[in-house]
Amino acid sequence: MTTPEEPGPSNGSGSCAPEVGTRRCGWIPRVARTDRVLRPFWLHQSAEYLIGLVIVAMGLQSIEPTVPTIAGGVVLLNAALVDGPLGAFRLFSRKAHRIVDAIVIAGLALIAVLPFLDVDTATRIILGGAAGVLGVVWWNSAFEKRPSRAARRAGPPTGSTAQPVDRSEAFGRGAGRLAGGIAKAVRDRSKAD
Repeated sequence: MTTPEEPGPSNGSGSCAPEVGTRRCGWIPRVARTDRVLRPFWLHQSAEYLIGLVIVAMGLQSIEPTVPTIAGGVVLLNAALVDGPLGAFRLFSRKAHRIVDAIVIAGLALIAVLPFLDVDTATRIILGGAAGVLGVVWWNSAFEKRPSRAARRAGPPTGSTAQPVDRSEAFGRGAGRLAGGIAKAVRDRSKAD
């Protein structure tokens, strides 16, 4: 069995194939995209809007406002053109948005490091940080469309034995039942008085 300090065995393709029972690839923990808790797409879009507005505001206060203002506008436009819940124009799918997001993030990172662009140091640091934050948001976002409420209530498709558990929905139901129980207890108590 490999330890976190030892590199794991390779499967020949350059990627690590850990031994059975381990969740590490050398010293890097292996976490599949399906094992992580992915954030809803509306949160992804709102983060893009916020970061885009911050970049535009920062660019307008910069000595050379052209590059950062255009970069912030591209981030805002990218968030507005997707068919998500906060999309303004809904011109392209979430699958295409996922690819465009990676291009926008790479573009922000390039603007931050290319020496021939006329951008001051503070703007470079902020654009690099924005690229990092957008990268984390991108990595932890669920780009798939959720089924409609009626489809979720109908249950799993035929042939499927397991019903997926939506923890946020279960938490919401529990909170609603608790609030209903408290309201009923208060109502019953006031009737008894």
